[in-house]
Amino acid sequence: MSNEHITLTAGDAEVDVLPGNGGRVGGLRVGGVELLRQGERFGCFPMVPWCGRIREGRFRDGAAVHQMPLNAPPHAIHGTARDTAWHTARKSTDEAVLTYDLAEPWPYPGRVTQQIALTEGSLTLTMSVETYESSFPAQIGWHPWFNRTLGDQDVRIGFAPAWQEERGEDHLPTGRRVEPRPGPWDDCFGVPDGVDVTLTWPGRLELRVTSREQWVVVYDEQREAVCVEPQTGPPDGLNTHPRLVTPLEPLEASTTWAWTRL
Repeated sequence: MSNEHITLTAGDAEVDVLPGNGGRVGGLRVGGVELLRQGERFGCFPMVPWCGRIREGRFRDGAAVHQMPLNAPPHAIHGTARDTAWHTARKSTDEAVLTYDLAEPWPYPGRVTQQIALTEGSLTLTMSVETYESSFPAQIGWHPWFNRTLGDQDVRIGFAPAWQEERGEDHLPTGRRVEPRPGPWDDCFGVPDGVDVTLTWPGRLELRVTSREQWVVVYDEQREAVCVEPQTGPPDGLNTHPRLVTPLEPLEASTTWAWTRL
């Protein structure tokens, strides 16, 4: 993997972009305070061409059944793009655009483009999947690892989902929708009006994660970090809620993180 390291700046906000490490955002500092968990696997990585787990790594497209590597046995998890190097299409002081051409083990040709745009008070991530050949199902999402603690303050998670996807023993949605339950979570929630989750570190910072997408996974079972993952469909969505990428219609999504000092 290449060691290219892009730093974006706007006001007192800084973002590290790591094209060679899965096109991920490696860090986000506001006033010198790092908001993302550090480490090669952390930061915030793009989930594409699928999000979360695919049951037993298999998904169907018409009559064809495709098998993905079981990187979270017995399932396949989080797409292929986080495990490969991306290409830097352009960069400026406050924006970077990265591309990744879909490749084995994914069975279809296509291109993923990710734009990372920083302002003094927000970071916006935008992704698209396009094809010039056969249509295929896909998903887009992001998996940020926000530090649970800033200074001596533990984060509070605030959101009001319409429902929670009931989680089976295999960690996948059963297909039943239930009333949202208290955490800790490794769960998918339905948000028909769009993702709107507020992370508050009392006396330090409030960060609001928004997206027009109608699904969010919240994961807070680890001591070090919490994850708020906007995505275009639920886990195993290639099978249960397929969104088709066609030559005429790419799949597009975005999320914005906006912060306020407290």
